[in-house]
Amino acid sequence: MRFAVAEINNSSCLLPGVSLGYEMVDVCYLTNTIHPVLYFLSDEHFRITIERNYTHYRPRVLAVIGPDSSPAAVSMAYILSQFLVPQITYSATTEALSNPKVFPAAFRTIPSTEQQIAVMLRLLRRFRWNWVIVVCSDDDYGQQNWQLLRSQASWACIAFQETIPVTRAKQDSRPFKERLEDIVAKIAQSSAKVVLVLTLELPLQSFFQEVIRQNVTELVWIASEAWAIDPDLHNMAGISSVGTIMGVAAQNTPIPGLNEFRTRLPSGSTEGPETPAASPTCNQVCDQCLAVARLYDENIRGTGDRIDFNVYSAVYVVAHALHRLLGCTNMGCHKRTVYPWQLLKEVGRVNFTLLDTTINFDEKGDPPNGFEVIQWQWDVPGLPFKKIATYNSLLGQLHVYDKEIVWRTENNTAPVSICSEQCGPGEKKKLNGQSTCCFQCVKCEAGTFLNKSDNFTCQNCPLDMWSKDGQEKCFMRLVTYLHWKDPVAVALILCSVLGVLVTLGILATFARHSDTPVVKSAGGSLCFLMIASLLVGFCSIPFYIGMPTELKCICRQTVFSICFTVCISCITVRSFQIICAFKMATQLPRAYDAWMKYNGQRVFIATVSLAKVIIVVVNITSHQPAPVEPMVSSDPATLILICNRSYRSAMVVNNAFDMILSFFCFVFAYMGKALPKNYNEAKNTTLCMTCYFISWVSLFLVISFFEGLVVTVFDAAIVLFNLFSISLGYFGLRCYVIFFHPERNTAAFFQTAIQSYTMRQD
Repeated sequence: MRFAVAEINNSSCLLPGVSLGYEMVDVCYLTNTIHPVLYFLSDEHFRITIERNYTHYRPRVLAVIGPDSSPAAVSMAYILSQFLVPQITYSATTEALSNPKVFPAAFRTIPSTEQQIAVMLRLLRRFRWNWVIVVCSDDDYGQQNWQLLRSQASWACIAFQETIPVTRAKQDSRPFKERLEDIVAKIAQSSAKVVLVLTLELPLQSFFQEVIRQNVTELVWIASEAWAIDPDLHNMAGISSVGTIMGVAAQNTPIPGLNEFRTRLPSGSTEGPETPAASPTCNQVCDQCLAVARLYDENIRGTGDRIDFNVYSAVYVVAHALHRLLGCTNMGCHKRTVYPWQLLKEVGRVNFTLLDTTINFDEKGDPPNGFEVIQWQWDVPGLPFKKIATYNSLLGQLHVYDKEIVWRTENNTAPVSICSEQCGPGEKKKLNGQSTCCFQCVKCEAGTFLNKSDNFTCQNCPLDMWSKDGQEKCFMRLVTYLHWKDPVAVALILCSVLGVLVTLGILATFARHSDTPVVKSAGGSLCFLMIASLLVGFCSIPFYIGMPTELKCICRQTVFSICFTVCISCITVRSFQIICAFKMATQLPRAYDAWMKYNGQRVFIATVSLAKVIIVVVNITSHQPAPVEPMVSSDPATLILICNRSYRSAMVVNNAFDMILSFFCFVFAYMGKALPKNYNEAKNTTLCMTCYFISWVSLFLVISFFEGLVVTVFDAAIVLFNLFSISLGYFGLRCYVIFFHPERNTAAFFQTAIQSYTMRQD
């Protein structure tokens, strides 16, 4: 401070014609700071007048530089802010001073605690240290740093946090020593290799003595600004064995001429026996102070001009504020009375460059310059603290000089301080306890993937995608369906074409011989309705092949079902009508006459068909046959396109009505087994109905045990099987009689059969 004042007073450009005066007070760590601040605020009569308005109040000083500790700076700031006396502290990092509403007159030339924590966290990120130990002091400094660290280090995990007492009276007591022993033992047993020490320098002598005694080595100690360049701790015996010591320190800005100014004799003095100075204050006129300054010169030079530059720049801040306030030019300054509140305004506006460093204040009263990271070293004389990283507070960037770092480990490599190794690709983290840094790595199951935004949960793949075990991404499933080129599809199409040709042949045969007894006994005009239904049924087979669409799926569920119902209803009513002709005509003549008068067979077929259509519509509504993509259990990487997840339910609903109708058809056919052979359809109908029962029971079993293409192929095959059973079983025998036994296709032959039946009944 004396150097800066002397330099400014000797300058002819900053404050020409104006000399700065100063008073210095040594504020020790535990000394009351109230008395000095009251002294600064008093007038020449050592009094402070209580007034309503201090606009024209003139205290002893215009500005206060300091004090160095955060508690003392805050105590002074409360009082100085009431009088609007500018206060510029040079080493108090407390975040409390950054509140301009509480402390409108507080400024500082050292970054705040928030900046210090930011540097530490970026250093941890740089070396991937997320498992750390925190040791802080039980004073405001330690607790404030700890709270800021805990609020900002959400990504890092604290192995544990311990508090060191700082009361000087307790340092020699047994409880204090036992407390240090427990803390150090806990550090030694922990898996964490990085220790953040957020404390003032006072309790650290005893702490590191215990660390050395317990032989704790190869750790990384990160020091807060309060003790990062403490020469006494650096010179402690055995301190180099504890590991790598890094620290956050103010930027080092060399001040030309300061070292020589500190150790030179005052002008006009000669070296001689040390004699007490006449002045009651300790300054460079005092021979004893000069001797001590020379004794500690090497240590002072080793720490660098860090806090020195902060003091130096603080003095220049006041000088530049006065320069603006007094309207100074190269010719001189306007001398007038200056009040502290006037100077306060100009202090907040200063913006100048000093030794290539920009000096100004933001809205919180904080400077733009940041911290740097230093490493302790013992093998380079005169250079105990080496810069290994710089921090740009404006950009929030930490630049580390890796080649400058010497790791005090066995292999000269950075220690690893993580609770658990990072998981590999496709592995989620399963927490061990509450800490997010301690976990087990578990592979994601098949069908799930690990999203980088959430490392603790494996998310399910979309329906059309799949993944193997331990995958970070899902891949598209192989979508399969019954292609037209598949051999099974070709076989189904050939069978369908064959069925159409056979049915067309039956249609041509029956059309040509429509007036013959064989055709009339088979149902007459009803035969053509049955044949048309069979043709439509055979033409529905292509709906089972190719990419499923909504139209195809609807056709699969409706076309054959309605066609088959029409065929069964025709066979049923034909069997019933034969029974009526031979039995009910004599036993129930009126019922038979009504049946024939109102054309009962057509009414029955229309009613049954309408009921079937209603059932199909309801079934489609409740079991919508839109194509879906279910996962096939045998090969989850493949998707089989089917028309309905609830295919089994849809099949039961669709075929329940046909089952009932087939049962009655079977009963009527059985009742007519004794009728003339030309009219007896028991064998043919029984064969068709038996094939129907067997086919659908088989399909139900297949659906129960298989899925996908097997069900689709079997379903189409069942459709063909039932259609062929009616085509060949019901119409085939009649075509056989028409072509190979034309003698049986005469009215006389049929009349003879009826007479024989009548004679047997008699």
